[in-house]
Amino acid sequence: MTKAIKLLTALPPPQRQRLMSLAREVSFPEDARIFEAGGTADRFWVIRSGAVSLDQRVTSLQRVTVASLGAGDLLGWSWLFPPYQWDFGAEAFSPVRAYEFEAEAVLRLCEEDTQLGLSLVRYVAEILAHRLEITRGKLMEQYGQHRRSVL
Repeated sequence: MTKAIKLLTALPPPQRQRLMSLAREVSFPEDARIFEAGGTADRFWVIRSGAVSLDQRVTSLQRVTVASLGAGDLLGWSWLFPPYQWDFGAEAFSPVRAYEFEAEAVLRLCEEDTQLGLSLVRYVAEILAHRLEITRGKLMEQYGQHRRSVL
């Protein structure tokens, strides 16, 4: 199983400092919609405090939570890959404080500092792999429960 990594602590100090030079502190009140699936992914966040739910709309009235994120977690990766649209929605589950990064500025920095760019892409890929593994486990758990109830 992959292990959960925190983007900012995973980056070596010089790379972290360069990335943090682009950060802006933001906050979201509880229940605030941070972004919607299908919207333009032009930024990302690293959560400083609070909790965020990632969700998927399954009907016009119902959303299903697919992941919960907390302090140190990366919120948003769609800014890194075409078509640069959010795959999920995100909502503040509690008051949230975060560092916000504009994708365009970060991508420019990654072109200037290719080592930082490679590190960033690798860590984002590790984070995605871990989340996929967790989601797979939840699906297997749910499917297993469903199968047992059928028998």
